Amino acid sequence: MTGTESPASGPYVAFKRHVRAEAVPGEAVFLLSDQDVMTVRGAGAETLVHLLDGSRTLPQLLREAAAAMPVDVAGRLVRRLAEANLVGYRSEGRCQEDARAEGRSAAAYWDRAGLEGAAAERRVRDTPVALYTVGDVDGEQARAACRAAGLGAVPADADAAFALVLCEDYLHPGLRPLAARLRGQGRPWLLARPFGAEPWTGPVFGADEDGPCWSCLAHRLREHRRAELEVQRVLGLDGPVTRPSPSLAAVRMLGLHSAVLEASKWLAGVRCPEQRAVCTLDSLTLRSTHHPVHRRPQCPDCGDPGMVAERTRRPVVPVSRPKACGGGSNDRALSAERMLERHRDLVGPLTGIVTAIRPLPGMPEGLHAYDSGHNLALAGHSPSGVRRVLRSRSGGKGLTADQARASALCEAVERYCASRQGDELTIRDSCAGLGAAAVHPNTYQLFHQRQFAEADRWNAVHGPFHRVGRPFDVTAPTDWTPVWSLTGGTHRLLPTSTLYFDSSPQGAADGLWADSNGNAAGSSLEDALVQGFLELVERDAVAVWWYNRLRLPALDLDAFDEPWLAGLRDAFGRAGRTVWALDLTSDLGVPVVAAVSGPADGPPADLVCGFGAHFEPGVALRRALTEAAQMLPCPQPGAAGPGQPQLLPDPGQRGRGPGDWPARRRRDDLLADVEDIRELVTRHGMDLLVLDQTRPDVGVPVVKVVVPGLRSFYARFGPGRLYDVPVVLGHRDRPASFDELNPVPLPV
Repeated sequence: MTGTESPASGPYVAFKRHVRAEAVPGEAVFLLSDQDVMTVRGAGAETLVHLLDGSRTLPQLLREAAAAMPVDVAGRLVRRLAEANLVGYRSEGRCQEDARAEGRSAAAYWDRAGLEGAAAERRVRDTPVALYTVGDVDGEQARAACRAAGLGAVPADADAAFALVLCEDYLHPGLRPLAARLRGQGRPWLLARPFGAEPWTGPVFGADEDGPCWSCLAHRLREHRRAELEVQRVLGLDGPVTRPSPSLAAVRMLGLHSAVLEASKWLAGVRCPEQRAVCTLDSLTLRSTHHPVHRRPQCPDCGDPGMVAERTRRPVVPVSRPKACGGGSNDRALSAERMLERHRDLVGPLTGIVTAIRPLPGMPEGLHAYDSGHNLALAGHSPSGVRRVLRSRSGGKGLTADQARASALCEAVERYCASRQGDELTIRDSCAGLGAAAVHPNTYQLFHQRQFAEADRWNAVHGPFHRVGRPFDVTAPTDWTPVWSLTGGTHRLLPTSTLYFDSSPQGAADGLWADSNGNAAGSSLEDALVQGFLELVERDAVAVWWYNRLRLPALDLDAFDEPWLAGLRDAFGRAGRTVWALDLTSDLGVPVVAAVSGPADGPPADLVCGFGAHFEPGVALRRALTEAAQMLPCPQPGAAGPGQPQLLPDPGQRGRGPGDWPARRRRDDLLADVEDIRELVTRHGMDLLVLDQTRPDVGVPVVKVVVPGLRSFYARFGPGRLYDVPVVLGHRDRPASFDELNPVPLPV
C-alpha cells in the first residue's frame, strides 16, 4: 500500500493467528501450527508471506505482490493457504488487535477452529448465558467455571440468547418442564451432566427446527434403563433412582469445563455434527465417545404424535421389490452388508435402539451368532420366569459374521418396534360390540379349555413363553388395533395386547399378551412380510411335529452339495458334535427343516435344535443349521429322553434330498413371493393379516403377520391343525387326544 492510497476498511487478509511463518531466504517459507508444518517454495513466496500481516485487503495484497509473482499465481497460493485454514480474513486491521496475551491466545484458538478469531472471542465474551441447575448440582462451582472461562453466566430468569443446563441425570423429571419452556422461548440450550466418573456433555437443543428435542433423547435413554423400572415402581418414584456418583475433584472440574467449553464454542459460532450428540468422557481412560441424537418424527413434543396411528389406518400395499443378488442375500431386498451400513446409527449404548451387537460367547470357531440385547418380548415378566427360557436375549445367526450381525440387528429392532409405546392406534370396545370385524384372540393363540382350567398348576412350573392365560371375556371392553387382511382387502381388529409387548409389571388388563410369533424386520416391508409368514409356517410345522411326537424322515445332507454346508458340518465336528436334520414340511408345502445337534460320542444328550422355513429347501436347511449353531452355548440336558423320540429320524424312511420337494421357480421380486403367500393362505381357507409396526424414528420396516389357525410352537393345545394335519399327511390314522399330546413344552 502506497502513501497516496486511502486506508482500506477491510476485510483484511492475513495468516491465521495460530500460524507462524518462518522465511528462510533461498530455501522456502515454513508455516508452523500446533498441528503441522507446511512448506511454500517458489519465486515470490517470501514477498507474499511478508504481505500477509493483516494490514491489506486482498486486492491490495495482490497488487503489491505483482512485482514478485504473477497475480494469478499469487491468487492461487492465497486460496491454497485459505483452504488449509492457514490464511483468512479479519474484520479489523493489525493495529486494532487485542493487546492482551489471553485475548490473542483465544483469538488464535477460534482462528484454528475456522472462525474469524477476534470476532468470535468478542461473541463469547459479550453474550450472556443463562445458567440453570437441575437436581443435585453445585451452582457456585458452575458459576466459577464460567467466570474462569470468560463466559458471562447470568441468572436463569435473565434475558439471554443461550442457556447452559447442568443436571445430575439426563432423565431428571425437572428437565421436562424446563425443556418445554426453553423450546417455547426459541432459545438454544446445552445440556450437560458434569459430575460422576463419566461426565456427559451435549447436545445443543433448539438450534434449528429439524433438530431433536430433549424428549427425543429421553425416549432413547429410558429404553436402555428398563432395569430401573421395577426399582422406581417399588420406591414410588416419578424419576430415575438416585445412583452413587463416584468422582474426584479433578473429574468434576473436567466435566464442568467441558460443558463451559461447548457453550463457548456455540457462542463463538462453531457448528458441527458433534453438537447434535451426547459426548461421554471416560475419566479413567480419557476416551471420549459421541452418541448422535436424532429427532423422532413421532415425538409428542417436537413432531407428529399421530404418525404411527395414521400408518396403521392405511392399507398394507406391497409393491415391486427386486431381490438383492448373491446367495448370501437370503432372498432379501438388501444384502447383510448394505443393511448394516444403512442402519449403523441404530446401534449405540445411549442413543441407539440396540445397545450393542456382540459375538455370542461360547460359539465354536467357524460358527457365527451375535447377541443384541434383552428380548423385549419378555418385558413385564418376572425375573425368575425370564431365567427359565433359552431366548431371553435377542440375537442373530448366519453363515458369515455380517449376516449374523444383520440378523441380530433386525431381531432387536423387531422387538423394539413391537413394544407398546403409547402412540399406537386403538379402539376401545368389546369383542361382542365390534361384531364380525373383531378376531377372537383364541383363533390364533389357540389354548384348550382344559389348559385354562389347569392354568395355575401349569404356570407354576413352566416359563413365560408357555404360560396359559385366562379365558377371554367377549363382553369386556378392551383395546383393539386394526390389522390389514391381504386376503380380504379390509381391516380386521385384534386385541392390542396380543400385537404389542406390554412392559408393565401387571400386564394388560384383558389378561392377554403378545409373543414374537410372526414378527419380522426386513430390508423392505415386503421382505419383512415374507419373513414373518415363513416364521408362522415354520412354527406351525414344529408344533405339529413336537406335540404329536412324530417320527419324520431325515434329510440326506450329502445330497445338498453346497460349500456352505460342508463348512457348517466341519465346524460342528470341530466342536465335538454331530448334526442331523429332519423334514417337518406340513400340508402347506413350504419346506420346513429341523436341525438337531448332539455330542459326537456317547448317548444323545445336551441336544440343541434349530428350525428354518423357506420356499427353497436348501435355504430352509441353512436357516435351521445356523439357528442350531446359535443355540450351542445353551444345550438342553435330557431333551432326547425316551419320551422324545421325534428328535431322531424315522429309520424306516429314506433321507430326503432337494429333489423331494416340488420344483418352484425362484422369484426375482419379493412382490411375487407375497402374491404366492396370499394365494397359499387363501387356498387353505385362512386369512393373511398384517400389521405394519414400522416406527418413523427407526426406519427399518417391521411387520407382524397373523394367520388365525396356524399354530405357534408354544404349548397351546386348542382344536385345529395340531390334531388334523398329522392325519392329512398320513402320519396318524386318527387325531391324537388331548392326553396323548407331548406334555413337555418345546425348549425355547
